[in-house]
Amino acid sequence: MAPPQSTEVTGLLKAWTGGDQAALERLTGHVYDELRRIARHYMRNERAGNTLQTTALVNEVYLRLVDVKNVDWQQRAQFFAIAAQMMRRILVDAARARGSEKRGGRAIKVDVDEAPVPSPGRDSSLVALDEALEAFSKLAPRQTKVVELRYFGGLSEEETAEVLKISTRTVRRDWDFAKSWLMRELSR
Repeated sequence: MAPPQSTEVTGLLKAWTGGDQAALERLTGHVYDELRRIARHYMRNERAGNTLQTTALVNEVYLRLVDVKNVDWQQRAQFFAIAAQMMRRILVDAARARGSEKRGGRAIKVDVDEAPVPSPGRDSSLVALDEALEAFSKLAPRQTKVVELRYFGGLSEEETAEVLKISTRTVRRDWDFAKSWLMRELSR
């Protein structure tokens, strides 16, 4: 049985999908701290002195989530999986933009309140991880989803299994396989 928080969030997601705007307001109170936890997970590997605020990343993702149309929200874990994927895309896009700027591309004016920007020292590793995941997704799509949900989304084995509709043992095997493959690719 799902914990009360999980059940309540799932109910609010379904009500929001049904057009209840008040449910969105109540949902915000329940998910904001969890979104901040996921964002902190992303940001903890950034070097000291980084000017990016976790709050800016959460706000950007939240704005994108509110604009998502035609999603039949089924469960809490699905919502956080999509949020984690959005965070990954925001950070990778920002890293790529800065990388092109370093190679002579046009400078992009970025308002700190509107677009999060990770520290330059981590750009190449973030882009390399994203490229490795893109290649891995062609070979092992389910295992790639496990990485996205566990690493980027911070979901537990149980939550990942619930989202992907597989056993926790399969999640564990997929996670181990993906880590090995990615470590080999990234060490080249």
